[in-house]
Amino acid sequence: MKVPEEENNEINATTIASNDENSNSEPELESESESEMELRLKKLKMKKKLKMEAKKANMRGVCYLSRIPPHMDHVKLRQLLSQFGDIQRIYLAPQDSNARVQSKRARASQNQAYSEGWVEFANKCVAKRVANNINGEQIGGKKRSSFHYDLWNIKYLSKFKWDDLTEELAFKRATREQKLALELSAAKKERDFYMSKVDQSRTLNAIDERLKKKQKVQHVERVIRHFPQTKPIAAANAKKSKTEVSDDLLDAVFGGL
Repeated sequence: MKVPEEENNEINATTIASNDENSNSEPELESESESEMELRLKKLKMKKKLKMEAKKANMRGVCYLSRIPPHMDHVKLRQLLSQFGDIQRIYLAPQDSNARVQSKRARASQNQAYSEGWVEFANKCVAKRVANNINGEQIGGKKRSSFHYDLWNIKYLSKFKWDDLTEELAFKRATREQKLALELSAAKKERDFYMSKVDQSRTLNAIDERLKKKQKVQHVERVIRHFPQTKPIAAANAKKSKTEVSDDLLDAVFGGL
């Protein structure tokens, strides 16, 4: 059977439109797939970097310095220890001002004093060897330096990582802040209690003063007047007769004797 020309034209138009739609949808799918591939590649790279960093962290070793000589800072410590191996990080704990020994040397120095320190080596074997070799030995360096004749006090910390140090420092900082907050709250309570007592004493003093003023106003002094009075005549004669009789009797008694 022969198909009419109009129907053939319609069929051709629909096929062309469907082909155009497929051609337009294909680049979108390709672009989406490319973006997904890029994200996957980035994730893989990040995972590889994290694995490498974890391996490097496991290979590192940390040494502990129980004493830091005066006038020594992290720069000088790195210069002295870098000759033994590659150093990653250094942390020196500042010394408390209350615990610092007041001496002529300490007063003259304006540098920051440190109490202890941690040094991270790139290789734990190097860190262990350094701690075993130089512990108790003379620091050396330039003879003009103030710590030339001091001794190393260094120890290798096995199974200790730098993250443990940061966690410990964060814990110490949190406990110190908590103690300060408790002390401040206790001092505030004492101050509030003292101020309340002061206000109470002021109010009591004001009440006493008001009561005294009221008593002065209400108190009226009684005026007592004294007038001289003459004694009655009968009482005066009675006293005189009594004295005369007594005198006569006395004369008679003493005269008979």
